[in-house]
Amino acid sequence: MERALVTGAAGFIGYHVAKALRKKGYDVRALVRKGSDDAFLAALDAEPVRGDIRDYGAVLKAMKGCDQVYHVAADYRLWVPDPDTMYAINVQGTVNIMQAAMESGVAKVVYTSTVGILAPAAGSRQGSEEIPAKFHDLVGHYKRSKFLAEQEVLKFIARGLPVVIVKPTAPIGSMDRKPTPTGKIVVDFLNGKMPAYLDTGLNFVDVEDVAEAHVLASGAGAVGESYILGNENMTLKQFLHLLARLTGRRPPRWKLPYTPVLCIAYIDQAFSTLCGRKAPTIPLDGVRMARRYMFFDCSKAVEKLGMPQNSVERAAQMAVDWFRGKGYASSRSSGDAHE
Repeated sequence: MERALVTGAAGFIGYHVAKALRKKGYDVRALVRKGSDDAFLAALDAEPVRGDIRDYGAVLKAMKGCDQVYHVAADYRLWVPDPDTMYAINVQGTVNIMQAAMESGVAKVVYTSTVGILAPAAGSRQGSEEIPAKFHDLVGHYKRSKFLAEQEVLKFIARGLPVVIVKPTAPIGSMDRKPTPTGKIVVDFLNGKMPAYLDTGLNFVDVEDVAEAHVLASGAGAVGESYILGNENMTLKQFLHLLARLTGRRPPRWKLPYTPVLCIAYIDQAFSTLCGRKAPTIPLDGVRMARRYMFFDCSKAVEKLGMPQNSVERAAQMAVDWFRGKGYASSRSSGDAHE
């Protein structure tokens, strides 16, 4: 039985990657930080190993005897009071994983990057694997740290490490425990905390499809190649209307002008910085990112990897049911989203 190490298995995508691997008969070892809640991994019969990706010795120990590595772990926040920590996790942590994989002779590494480091859509053109963004155009420490991390991965590929890079778009589904920024859209909608919306767009995808594509990439993915893991391009308005159909709630009525929201976000972030570590209500980086539609051509992963394309509606329903079932949101099925 092949053994796979999954970093970030306590997170949203990482959990589903571990689950997909177990379904295919892999022996899964999950690298989780000390203090992380990993009880739900027991249901997968995955082996939790305590360690931090910033600790090279712990990484090397966790990787011992593994045939494959899925490096999913990342610090994903739209606002960080401590950006140095984010760079240490996302950049140096990735270097540690790659170096340990090379030293251990791992047969294949699947690295989870992000479409956030690709150039967004422009006019009728959708973003693709072939159009990277320039570092100075990237908004926020998350995107910049992931950009730098991928540059390090490319160096290891050049040295002979067999790495395939995957770039998820905006996954939705169950087990979004934090929740992620995309999941928070769903939670805020369910709780009536979205009286209005910005004119922006994202590519949404079922998190189970993303996980399946990780496993497919380990076999069908070409070393050194990148694959966008996505499905449907939707404006935020369209996505909120989808949630309205699924829940019986009314969608937000008002589209907000960008500039006033940006000004409020600057003030909100300044207040958070001055008054402590509480995250701003309106993340500045999130507003700045909303200026451009993040629409992508996802055909390469479908054609080359065989990535499934379950409907975004199905994934959204699973997210709604899970958030309600776990008490993140009201279970009522009707009402105005702007009350």
